[in-house]
Amino acid sequence: MGLKQEILKLLEENREQYLSGQEIANRLSFSRTAVWKSIKALKEDGYEIDAISNKGYRLDTTCDLLSAEGIRCYLSSDYHNVPIEVHQQIDSTNTEAKKQAMNGAPHGTVILAEEQTAGRGRLGRTFYSPKGTGIYMSMILRPNLHLSQSIHVTTSVAVAICQVIERLTNQKPQIKWVNDIYLNQQKICGILTEAVTDFESGNVEYLILGIGLNVHTKHFPVELQSIAGSLNPEAVTRNEICAHLLNEILPLCEDFSHPFLLDEYKSRSNVLGKWITFMQNQQRYEALAEDIDAQGGLKVRLKSGEQMTLNSGEISIQWI
Repeated sequence: MGLKQEILKLLEENREQYLSGQEIANRLSFSRTAVWKSIKALKEDGYEIDAISNKGYRLDTTCDLLSAEGIRCYLSSDYHNVPIEVHQQIDSTNTEAKKQAMNGAPHGTVILAEEQTAGRGRLGRTFYSPKGTGIYMSMILRPNLHLSQSIHVTTSVAVAICQVIERLTNQKPQIKWVNDIYLNQQKICGILTEAVTDFESGNVEYLILGIGLNVHTKHFPVELQSIAGSLNPEAVTRNEICAHLLNEILPLCEDFSHPFLLDEYKSRSNVLGKWITFMQNQQRYEALAEDIDAQGGLKVRLKSGEQMTLNSGEISIQWI
């Protein structure tokens, strides 16, 4: 780790207090001149650093840039060594994660970006990813999992995201089957899970878990303004949210299919008990969403009384 990163780590760990140049120099065994140059370089990178004579340096309370150093401040000790990359701009964190997974990147590797130019969602859609306002994160996971169980990854991660939001912001998000997080009837987060499997055994070789969370996003394209929303937390940084997501998600790799997680998923559903519409075999259906089964399928009842189970696809909720 270079001096600039070491100083950033100190500033992130001591956000509530000023650190003098001499104290930083003593802690890191560098000269005050070297410290000053690194502080200057951090400011050029966009970090807002307050500097007061006779007090020292401190990250401004409004500073909310993503960094590996900032994330590690809040990580559980079990995950302090997971590889974390932060890109200023990238086409897609999932695309980059797939490249790295193919080259042997280890379990738990995290790819983040301040901005995506080609962010991806389900069913070939794009995910709006403006600079500096969201969390665009992909994780490389290598769980002991059969492809038939992969739906549990999405449902479990949806629960984890809701738990983190509830804990950090006291807001109560809900889950739209199967992979969207909603707040006040607006989508604030999407989950994209992609798996590579062994053809003969059907076992998952690795998973790419993509999470796109609108944290401070305010200006959406016209086509998204009525359906997309943002978390807008108070006094919580994106680094802190990222770390808590990792703390919740990484332990899940031991058992994505725990029955407790399905109960939690169902308790947060904004679909169950509502009328929905969906397409199947080029035909439009209306149905009442009644339950979610152990495999993550959505059990619905058509107006005719016929029951169906949806295992994939897109649904629309009739809110009124």
